[in-house]
Amino acid sequence: MENEEQSFAEEGASATPKRGLLHIWQSGGPSEPPSPERVLLSRSVLQVALGEHHGLLLAQGGHVYSFGELLWRGLSVPPSAPLLEASLGGMTVVHVACGGFHCGALSEQGGMYMWGENTAGQCGPTEGDADSNVTVADPYLLAVVDNEVVPPSTVRIVDLACGREHSLALSAQNELWAWGSGCQLGLVTSNFPVWQPQKVEHLAGRHVIQVACGAYHSLALVRCLHPKTLNTPKPQERRGSQWDEPFASDDAHYCPLGVELTENTGAETPARRPSRQRLRPAGISHGSQAHLCPHSHSISDKKNVLLSGSVIEPDDHVDPLTQTDSCTASYPLPATTDKKKAALPNEQELHKLLQKLSGHSLEMQHSRRLGDADSLSSQTSDDSYVSSTPSNELLHTRCENDLTFSEVVRSSSLVGLEEGSVWKKKITLEHKSSSLTDINQKGKTGTRRCSLPGTPTHATQRRHYSSKPSSFSEDRLPSLETEVWSWGRGSEGQLGHGDQLARLQPLCIKWLTGEDVIKVAAGSHHSLALTAQCQVYSWGSNMCGQLGHVNSPVTVPQQAKLSNGLRAWDVSGGQSHSLLLADGERDQPLLLYCGQQQEPRSKQSETSCRAARSCQLSPNRAESYTVRPTLTPFCMEMGYISSVCSGGQRCALLANQNIIGVIAGVHELASVERRFYCWLSSLRKLLLTPLFNKESASPSLGDPCTRLFLSLYKSFVQLSNLIGQHATSLTQFLHNMLRRDVASLPLLTHIQHFLDAYTKYCTAVGDFQVMGGFQLLHKLSLECLGSKQTKLAQLFEPEPSVSGEADLGFLLYWPLQQLQQYVRILPKLEACYDVLTKEYQFLHQSCMQYEHLSETLQRRKKDAEVTFVFWKTHSGKNTEGLRLPQRRVLCESSNRALTLQGAGRFSNHWFILFNDALVHIQFSTHRVYPVNLLWVKPLPENDSGCYAIKMSCPEETFILVASTPQEKNKWLHFLNQEVDRVLSGGGQGSPPGITAISRTASYTFTGDGRFKDAQYTGSWLAGRVHGRGTMRWQDGRTYTGNFKNGLEDGYGECMIPDKLLNKAGCYQGQWRDGKIHGFGIYRYATGEVYEGCFNEGQRHGYGMLRSGKMDKTFSGVFIGQWLCDKRSGYGVYDDITRGEKYMGMWSDDERHGSAVVVTQYGVYFEGNFRESKMSGLGLLVSDDDTGFHGEFSEDWTVSGKGILSLANGDTLEGHFSGEWSTGLKVDGIYTKLAADEIEDKDRKNFLLGQYVVDAEVRWVCVFDECWRRLGCDVAGRGERMTAWENIAICISSARQHSPDLSRYQSKVLESLECIPHPTDAVTTTSYENIRKYLAKACETPIHPLGWLVETLVTVYRMTYLGVESNHRLLREAVKELQAYVKHFYSIVRFLFPGLPEDGSVLPDTPVSPCRIRCSSFSEEPSFVSVVSCSGLLLPLLLPQLYQPLFMLYCLHDEQQEAQYWERILRLNKQPDQSLLGFLGVRQKFWPMWMSVLGEKKQIVSSSKDVSFGCAVETLQQISTTFTPSEKLLLIQNTFEELTQEIKPMQDGEFLWCMDDLLPLFLYIVVRAKIRNLGAEVSLIEDLMDPNVQHGELGLMFTTLKACYMQIQMESMT
Repeated sequence: MENEEQSFAEEGASATPKRGLLHIWQSGGPSEPPSPERVLLSRSVLQVALGEHHGLLLAQGGHVYSFGELLWRGLSVPPSAPLLEASLGGMTVVHVACGGFHCGALSEQGGMYMWGENTAGQCGPTEGDADSNVTVADPYLLAVVDNEVVPPSTVRIVDLACGREHSLALSAQNELWAWGSGCQLGLVTSNFPVWQPQKVEHLAGRHVIQVACGAYHSLALVRCLHPKTLNTPKPQERRGSQWDEPFASDDAHYCPLGVELTENTGAETPARRPSRQRLRPAGISHGSQAHLCPHSHSISDKKNVLLSGSVIEPDDHVDPLTQTDSCTASYPLPATTDKKKAALPNEQELHKLLQKLSGHSLEMQHSRRLGDADSLSSQTSDDSYVSSTPSNELLHTRCENDLTFSEVVRSSSLVGLEEGSVWKKKITLEHKSSSLTDINQKGKTGTRRCSLPGTPTHATQRRHYSSKPSSFSEDRLPSLETEVWSWGRGSEGQLGHGDQLARLQPLCIKWLTGEDVIKVAAGSHHSLALTAQCQVYSWGSNMCGQLGHVNSPVTVPQQAKLSNGLRAWDVSGGQSHSLLLADGERDQPLLLYCGQQQEPRSKQSETSCRAARSCQLSPNRAESYTVRPTLTPFCMEMGYISSVCSGGQRCALLANQNIIGVIAGVHELASVERRFYCWLSSLRKLLLTPLFNKESASPSLGDPCTRLFLSLYKSFVQLSNLIGQHATSLTQFLHNMLRRDVASLPLLTHIQHFLDAYTKYCTAVGDFQVMGGFQLLHKLSLECLGSKQTKLAQLFEPEPSVSGEADLGFLLYWPLQQLQQYVRILPKLEACYDVLTKEYQFLHQSCMQYEHLSETLQRRKKDAEVTFVFWKTHSGKNTEGLRLPQRRVLCESSNRALTLQGAGRFSNHWFILFNDALVHIQFSTHRVYPVNLLWVKPLPENDSGCYAIKMSCPEETFILVASTPQEKNKWLHFLNQEVDRVLSGGGQGSPPGITAISRTASYTFTGDGRFKDAQYTGSWLAGRVHGRGTMRWQDGRTYTGNFKNGLEDGYGECMIPDKLLNKAGCYQGQWRDGKIHGFGIYRYATGEVYEGCFNEGQRHGYGMLRSGKMDKTFSGVFIGQWLCDKRSGYGVYDDITRGEKYMGMWSDDERHGSAVVVTQYGVYFEGNFRESKMSGLGLLVSDDDTGFHGEFSEDWTVSGKGILSLANGDTLEGHFSGEWSTGLKVDGIYTKLAADEIEDKDRKNFLLGQYVVDAEVRWVCVFDECWRRLGCDVAGRGERMTAWENIAICISSARQHSPDLSRYQSKVLESLECIPHPTDAVTTTSYENIRKYLAKACETPIHPLGWLVETLVTVYRMTYLGVESNHRLLREAVKELQAYVKHFYSIVRFLFPGLPEDGSVLPDTPVSPCRIRCSSFSEEPSFVSVVSCSGLLLPLLLPQLYQPLFMLYCLHDEQQEAQYWERILRLNKQPDQSLLGFLGVRQKFWPMWMSVLGEKKQIVSSSKDVSFGCAVETLQQISTTFTPSEKLLLIQNTFEELTQEIKPMQDGEFLWCMDDLLPLFLYIVVRAKIRNLGAEVSLIEDLMDPNVQHGELGLMFTTLKACYMQIQMESMT
């Protein structure tokens, strides 16, 4: 927009701008052509607003100018020299509005400023006395405050409209606010004026798009709550039936005044307040002033009625909120005149009252014939009852003489009614009417309207909006689903509800529902509505012909009569005229006028005299006016008119001169789009909708074509709605063109919407044509349309020669021609900008897209026509099943140009290439090969001159032979083109043989094999299943995972149903060559779950099997080694049913070999098994330490020689037989333990571990699986780089298939994915890096080392945890842990060959004669001297294995622990000094002072737990650590803390001696109160690094062990 912005800037600087040109003239017609006056401003005019005798101009930059009779200032400003509103100079105004005698403006921030006459409160509250401030001289800010929210907030206003005595504002939330006086406010109130803006609650919850104000009525354009359905005809197609039943509802009855009534309930509204003196320009009589809207009343015997200055009051006041059905609803009437009590005692007084009313009515009718519309409204408004009483649907009251007062008043107000009809005493309910023009006066009691007033269902949400009211739907295009609501005075029928009644609250005009109204305008006493079809509906006063038609009645919307070829796109209403802006044959807009014509000058003097005598505000009823909108003669000289405005007797227009071509281009685009939408609407109305609603359409078209026609109709409606929205948006663009950018055109910003809509529609038409739908539809249209054929023929104007079946094809394909219009107009707009501007680029790219779409759709049209001809020519049984709507024929070989290689001489092979498949027909059979699964490869020509093409399909491969090279190239071109189109959507074709080898598609296998009748969806490679996909078999099996070369390979999930159990099993894991192979989880249908390794579909290697819930005989878990789907090797079986745990060897799914069995009752057995039974020598120990060592023959059955050892040390040796739990038969010798041997009985206790499986071979299967994952078939044998590559592949695959990883996990995987340099010699620095790498790897189960650690933890906990935990398993648990470390270290050394053997010294470590530290004790790698497998790997394993191991230690030392803890509790009862003395600590080591909150205090004899507190706390942390190295480090820190506290009490150098250290450290141990200290000591002793046993740390540990033993031996006395 650089050029355009520059031109705007130049216009702003020049005195005569070329855009925003304003012309004003007095209303008149062609009898005496008016002369528009040009308003010369230095700035372009953006908007103009006209009132009764004044106007406002909004110029570029937000400046506001006033002209006309400014009565509130006592000024008269000519339009040629408007007055700048200086008080608005500090803000940017975006909208102005004029009422009858007041003004309003909106700022860019949403602020509202009002000024002018304020007698009715139309400007809002002012400072001072409201009665004295009848005018507001200067604009002031009127705030609209929403008090319904907490806290109250200021509402942002985006649109403003003004009447004579009221104002309406539209908020950014699309809510309506009103203030002023009269029923035209739409507020439920009886107090006028309404000074503060109030929300129109009757429209709350609805989306208000636009508002307009007449003199005393209001209009609102509202978005429909419920969108129109496709099968609902438009209202204009059944207008005749609508008039017969004007209202419809289900249950509740809502009167037009918005008050819900019962059958015997009437409605009263407050009486109007006294009329106010209005400021008027000179020469205007006082008698013509307008009053507030009248209000209807209903009375019975006790009702208060205001009539001709007298008031009839009831004796008692009736509360309107508590009244019953027997009384009439009423509102309190404010005191407006002197009240006089009166009554109607008899019928005579009522007759007198009626005569008075009748005379008044006749006088009023005489005045109506003399006056104009404005005077008529003023006179009829003075009588509160004239033409404003409710109809029979509102009131139903009775009196003694069966004559209701409302009936009498209504009868007196009928225009042109004979006097005799007034005196009828009985007027039936069916014939009550408010006027002769009431269209509802037929003898029918109609139901209420369908569209009931809306009520808010939820709180209004606050949103941000632009400076103009939003009429946009979700996609930001204007909504066409609108309704028109009206309220206020209706004496001239300007409300459009079919009567002349007033409406206190908004009511929907049902005749305009479904008409796609896009704008409403209001004259003084008439209303206008503009539809998206460029039609204008008008209703209300037509005394001067301002409605543009002479149709009757004028109380309902009627279509204005426009000349043929004219399409209106802007309307405006004045006092007695209307302006229309329309498109003609040319792109330049035409200005149309309807209303009063200017009289010749010879008659003007006579007219003025008559007006003076009658003292009317407006001229008399026009004796000459236009019957239909007439073209103004000067419009072609105005340039490109963008908008029109009317007010009072003035007219105005804004025009632009086409300087750089943008103006003409946008106008042409808008005109073309409006013409196109009108054409679409006509086609839909005349042809598609009647056919769609015809009941016999489905049998005539058949089922396939019926569905296709439904799709065609839906796509047509969607395209039509989009074009209508676009045309409306372009109209709004023209109104605000000076404030809009060309790049914001919806045709550019919503280009994808247009492309999709046109493509979808073209596809629907083509599918319908291919199936022969045009022929069937033509026959149906001849039956359905009948007389409408002539109107339908008018749609063929571009091609009048078409006829027959082709006419439907022409009509349905004609919308595609609109794309050519876009391609024609957009380059014109391009030429207005420089090539380097963004506007040019935007326009150029959009033009290219529309041009490409046009060419594509034309090709599709041609393909559909060719396909239809093909099916018509080759109809038969062979091709009947191949005819599909979306299928298009490309080429075929009926002339034997292509045949199958090796085909016989008399064979018949017919190949047809469609856009989706290659069909091979041979005699009566055919094969269909999907195009997306065709791999085309040209074969080189041989000496025999064979022009062959190799075709690869999912289940077969064949070769086609062409007759000529040209034929071969043709088929290659079409084949590659379609394959390319299907795969990429391009359809441009690829070079021969260059098509995608890897694809993603769906296919159902038909041949025999593993995949018979299976449906596959996923990746393919050269005709074979390859990559990730899903295979579904007919028997219910489903596989989802990776394929390779046509078979399952890699990770996959498979569901396998079990028909007997009616459940499905599920496998998740690795596959190879179509079989389960590798690690996975199998959940069987029986409920069993196996997690482990498979080989060729069988469980093989390490695995864990859990029994299912459905197995009621036993329940257990097995974890161990499998071989050929059977348990074989070492394994642990936890029999939950029997409460036993078996830990030993298996063979052929039976327990066989050495094993250990423990029970939940504490029984321990180790020995040999054969065929799942105890056999041979074994050792059995019960919970009370009674044991038997001998021969077994069955489970827990002794048979043979043995020795029975009792708990007291006695033994029984001999021959035993019997079951252990029931009793034993013994033949042997009983030996009593001698007294001198009692002390040695523990030494002669059972020798455990002689029949157990060696710890080195227990879990070899777990380590073998880890080696396999590293790529080694045998432990330690394989390529090291292959192992690292496998690790990298695992990590990379996990990152790709796990998108929900946390940031920390992603970083860990990224660091593990990098392959380190394992061949380098390990130094202290690299050793630290290895340690860090192993820590990360073991935390990641995806890593082979992480899986190894996770599995080892599982098997360890499975073995040593549970109710069968036995302390006699401690030694085996320790050995097993040490075996883990040994095997693990061998794997680590394979990955890092630079690591030395266990116990070796690192080469670059400096020798320290003082001490040798393990790597786990040092924070700095420079202190590392010896590498040990325990120091490197125990920190990785022991934290997760600590719980079962430490529990075994606690069980093993349970008695000693009890003695230790008893003595700890007793010793801790003593104070510090007493305990130090008791333990033999020398007094020089006794602390004398302690620090409390930084204050030094002396330790007294009674002080407790205050000495050596830091050392005690440090030692207590030993229970929070896991590894021996960490525990030893805490012991060392405890000694250091103790030394630090002792040093200040000693003089000079201080060295510990054991005699001093042991008692003092014993005190620390006692005060630490460490539970299970014996277990801690035993764990450290068993697992500590041998390299530190004889060093400083070993000495410290020995001291701790000595303290523990000393406490145990402490005497209890």
